[in-house]
Amino acid sequence: MANHEPGHSDCLLEVRGLTKVFGELRANDHIDLEIKSSEIHALLGENGAGKSTLVKMLFGSLEPTSGQIFWKGNPVTISSPGQARGYGIGMVFQHFSLFEALTVAENIALSMDDDVSIENISEQAAVLSREYGLPLDPHAHVADLSVGERQRIEIVRTLLQNPELIILDEPTSVLTPQEADRLFETLEKIRSEGRSVLYISHRLEEVQRICDRATVLRHGKLTGDCDPREETPASLARMMVGSEVKSVSNTGGSVTDQVLIETRKLSAPARTPFAVALKDIDLTVRGGEVIGIAGVAGNGQSELFDVLSGEELVDKSDDIRICGKDAGRLGISARRLLGAGFVPEERHGHAAVSSMTLSENMVLARHRSDAAEFLTGGPLKIIRHDVVRKASERIIKEMDVRMSGEDPDASSLSGGNLQKFIVGRELDRKPSVMVVNQPTWGVDAGAASRIRQALIDLANSGSAVVVISQDLDEIFEVATSIAVINEGRLSAAEPSENMTLERIGLLMGGIHGEDAPAADTHLEAAHAH
Repeated sequence: MANHEPGHSDCLLEVRGLTKVFGELRANDHIDLEIKSSEIHALLGENGAGKSTLVKMLFGSLEPTSGQIFWKGNPVTISSPGQARGYGIGMVFQHFSLFEALTVAENIALSMDDDVSIENISEQAAVLSREYGLPLDPHAHVADLSVGERQRIEIVRTLLQNPELIILDEPTSVLTPQEADRLFETLEKIRSEGRSVLYISHRLEEVQRICDRATVLRHGKLTGDCDPREETPASLARMMVGSEVKSVSNTGGSVTDQVLIETRKLSAPARTPFAVALKDIDLTVRGGEVIGIAGVAGNGQSELFDVLSGEELVDKSDDIRICGKDAGRLGISARRLLGAGFVPEERHGHAAVSSMTLSENMVLARHRSDAAEFLTGGPLKIIRHDVVRKASERIIKEMDVRMSGEDPDASSLSGGNLQKFIVGRELDRKPSVMVVNQPTWGVDAGAASRIRQALIDLANSGSAVVVISQDLDEIFEVATSIAVINEGRLSAAEPSENMTLERIGLLMGGIHGEDAPAADTHLEAAHAH
């Protein structure tokens, strides 16, 4: 870390000894950080490292316990997001805060401090979106926009506030490769204008591509400061987790002839005005296969998971078959009894009840499929707490779940550790079929590696695995075949070695059939170069 006095000409923001304590937890412990003018600065760290806490203090959403923030060399107190925007700090959060029933301009107006007319905002947004290569129709309703377009709204409304520092939290997690490239061009333009960007991402390759410097946090403390272009993804990951991150081994097991999950012309209407209808989905997964389903968020992934898991039933029983049985009219517990396991996208409230302990969540999820093991007694069942506790301990050890105490509430775990427990809870049953939606969403490199390896190992044991993911690196790492979902339609699965980022990006953007260049064509072009 450079050692110079506050007010150094090229230092836009500096923090010294910034600390945040929650009870006995030191989420940030004496953090020193400098962000210079005209730079893209990466903030790296595994889940629970303290990144979110730090940027919330910089944006005024949290108050530091101690330490000092300097803005352009002057000590400042940032007590609210409005005050942060007043200094010139803007933030684009990972989870968008948009009203789907309102237009683009109306959503932007809600965040403006001044009383500006919708017509004026529409004009400003249109001009700014053209200047920065972020095309937007100010009069379009948010509900009709792709996730990539929604992110443009967040960036444009932040730019309309004329910030000198923009904080971006996992900005490419919902983008196609083409959209990500356009975002990087926008960030380079922002840097060329003398503005700065604080960039939070788990995708180390893109950090190397666009970031000038990187600061690494681990367990709330600063552990490194480097030029990411002089590092490798492996060395950056090592700085984040403090040890070597095990690489995923996917040598590929043998695929059997047994079809374990199958859909035939599966269709389902949209359940809400903003949901996506599923249209004629054909999916066949055999034992030993991992089918990766790629796609931009909001194109039917959640709806597909819901019908595969039994949260939503379809009209005809034989539209979905699991382990050779018609399952379209069976609920979740009945499908688990057939030998299936399911991990939904949302950890809190969907995969786990935050206020309940890990062992209690185990009973909730497996009281039917493991009734003989977990329950005893006649009509009035009694939970065998010792058996449940041993099963929880087995999962915790197998998946390396880090906890603050014995059998804690789900809410006390970091996102990555809770995700490891939820995935492990399903894997522990050794299911013949596994369907997972966004298995490593917001999960650090070490936890992601463990989860991906576990899914591959399950397939290698003869199970059929479906991985729905927006992370293309993840898709390529685990899948034997890849399909793409767009506007509720699923492309034919193709061997992963025949797929390219360009082809997947086109399919994600809605180019289908004869309009999409063949995978082999891209392979030949790649070999030619």
